[in-house]
Amino acid sequence: MKKYLFIFLFVVLSTSSFPQYQFNGFDGQYPGVNQGQLAGGLGLNWIDDELFYSFNFRPEVSFLNFGVGLDLKLDFNKEGKLRKQNFDEFSDYLSIIRYVRYGMKRDPVFIKLGALDYYTLGHGSIMYQYNNSPSFDSRKTGLVLDLDFGRFGFESIYSKFAEAGVIGLRGYVRPLQFTALNMIPIISNIEVGASYATDLDPNVGVTYSIYDPTTKSFINKRDKGAISIIGLDLGLPLISTSMLNVQLYTDYAKIVDYGSGISTGVMLELNGLGILSAQAKLERRFNNGKYIPAYFNSFYEIERFRADSSMTTQMAGTDYPPNSITSKIQRLESITETDNGYYGELGLNFAGLFFVLGSYQRLDKTPESGIMHLMAEVAPEGVPFVARAGYDKVNIKNEKDLVTLDDRSYLFAELGYKPMPYILVSMVYNWTYTPLRDKDDNVIGFKPQKRIEPRVSFIYPFKW
Repeated sequence: MKKYLFIFLFVVLSTSSFPQYQFNGFDGQYPGVNQGQLAGGLGLNWIDDELFYSFNFRPEVSFLNFGVGLDLKLDFNKEGKLRKQNFDEFSDYLSIIRYVRYGMKRDPVFIKLGALDYYTLGHGSIMYQYNNSPSFDSRKTGLVLDLDFGRFGFESIYSKFAEAGVIGLRGYVRPLQFTALNMIPIISNIEVGASYATDLDPNVGVTYSIYDPTTKSFINKRDKGAISIIGLDLGLPLISTSMLNVQLYTDYAKIVDYGSGISTGVMLELNGLGILSAQAKLERRFNNGKYIPAYFNSFYEIERFRADSSMTTQMAGTDYPPNSITSKIQRLESITETDNGYYGELGLNFAGLFFVLGSYQRLDKTPESGIMHLMAEVAPEGVPFVARAGYDKVNIKNEKDLVTLDDRSYLFAELGYKPMPYILVSMVYNWTYTPLRDKDDNVIGFKPQKRIEPRVSFIYPFKW
């Protein structure tokens, strides 16, 4: 019975998008060249059971290879005052510009400034589906710059301006393109890459600390400093055509001063003449102790460093618990044995009628190691119904734990109806996070936040 319930929930959830961004398909769906859309809406927004009146404005426009998208969201309480968390740090003002881009992912030149949703570096052994803005109330602006010169190139990410955060760089070369073998099919496109990623956040290396609620500060910190990861990778494209791409790859990654791992797998992309597009990935991972594959993942900004929200409200002035924080580096240091694992991903886009993407990963020995990602959308042109949902969960213990909403989960769902072609009446549900702050207004962790929003949206596409 439990299996059938989970399958049902998967189907429901596979109608989707993620809380922090407009649904973006596989690598990002933007308006076509010389196209755009005006979008905005009004609604009620219950944030942790407190009522706000909500207004949002989200226009997008594309011209030549450039694109711009805005995201202005205002919430007013019953007294007509703007909710202070909407604009309580400089990054909130920057985030009104949701993105400015040139090109598309995998183009020879791709530049994106703004919210970074599910960014992957290389094959993903170090950084996979990283999200720099996991909270509506702490949105960040980052930069992606990818250049491909044919024979060589690089990918890069800077997670957040005006703050110390995640930096990643991968350089790669196709060595046979420099030789007389450059005309040989398949092997001439062998790609060799090297990666480096680091997190310079001041709390990234904290393994132990006590939180004092009277002063809203941490004492007795034990800090290992910045986390850095280096990697090497090899990719061999077996098939490369306009309809089908198949690539084998092997990655090696080493967390500096900790463990290392090797992952090997196959990636497939199918473009069925505009009717069916598909992508799939299957990977086997061989992990030593003190190593976590895809260390910078979609939950990284939440897992990096967290003050325990229950402790921060219950602690007396001197009755401190032995450790009132949890951090990702604590989890890293707790891994003492070799523990291999696997990763699988499947995505489908059928004739623009629906899109679904799901992935799951787990270690062989560790029961609390499952990580799930689901996103999809059903919004066919000419049909008045729209359904979207997205779900992420980490540290999954068992089948029952898959569908439990807690401090390890994201959930987004929207169900809507179009009474007119440009009007959408919908109900939106978000299980997301709100930041906890210290005396200096620095983010010291996150706690779950529930948002329920009935809204009426105006969406008008245009072209010139």
